[in-house]
Amino acid sequence: MPEIQLAAEDRRFIEEQVEAGIYRNADEAVAAGLRLLGSKEGKLQELRAFIQEGIDDVEAGRVMSFESEAELTAYILRMPEDSEDATTPTGADQKRPSRSPRAL
Repeated sequence: MPEIQLAAEDRRFIEEQVEAGIYRNADEAVAAGLRLLGSKEGKLQELRAFIQEGIDDVEAGRVMSFESEAELTAYILRMPEDSEDATTPTGADQKRPSRSPRAL
């Protein structure tokens, strides 16, 4: 693997982290930074997948309309948290995928 050149500011930051005892050496500090970058990239990919799922739903006509903010709020408050079935404002049953909450 080629040697990595860091800006002076980045080198100082790594040195500060090592001197503070947060990491034993520069390699550990850089590895931690790469793990964090990988984690953020994974979350970004998950968000992109959710966005695409929404776009696909709209294109397939799986949408709901509300006349007002109050109507939307009331619908949300009536929704069971982990239900497989959702009822549209018109009363027609519509299957919706169960989604578990995810920390992002």
